[in-house]
Amino acid sequence: MPKTHNHPKEEITVVLIKPDGVKRGLTGDITSRIEQRGLKIIALGMVEPTRPLIDDHYPKNKEWINRLGEKTMSTYSKYNIDPEEQLGTSDTLKIGTMVREWLLDFMTSGPLVKMVVKGIHAIDMVRKLAGHTLPNMADMGTIRGDYSVDSPASANRDNRAVHNIIHASETPEEAAKEIDLWFKKEEIHDYKRSDEDIMF
Repeated sequence: MPKTHNHPKEEITVVLIKPDGVKRGLTGDITSRIEQRGLKIIALGMVEPTRPLIDDHYPKNKEWINRLGEKTMSTYSKYNIDPEEQLGTSDTLKIGTMVREWLLDFMTSGPLVKMVVKGIHAIDMVRKLAGHTLPNMADMGTIRGDYSVDSPASANRDNRAVHNIIHASETPEEAAKEIDLWFKKEEIHDYKRSDEDIMF
């Protein structure tokens, strides 16, 4: 597990460019946005993930799965969609389990690009660049807002995951877990950017 750093500029996070982002040729633009923000990419690679790897990436606890179901129910309520008619149930845990399976299907549908990003408040910075998890709610100027038109209402109708281009760790604990899952120690290479003394 990576060391915990106290200085904000030492913060690290994991970014995954999902299969839709890779297939659409957005890798260069996404990495460019990250670097232009003043963050460092200290590990980078392409991988075709196995289902067990993706299964380990997403939480398996009931609270997280139930939260997926609650988000889906909220979308259905907003757009007047009957979950019983669409999915055969209104049980949030059952719906969350379905959504998690759709995520596994999506994330193993092609190669993805994995990276470790380091810099001042890297976790919050990258999530700000990525935009709202649901592309239909993401602001223009963010990665999802600029490049995706998908929505959970559309995805759920098709029994699939939302195609939202990018994953970014949400917390330091999640980042540490994901670094251990996705990277070997020798794949991470820290360095000093030439503009660090100017930026901060």
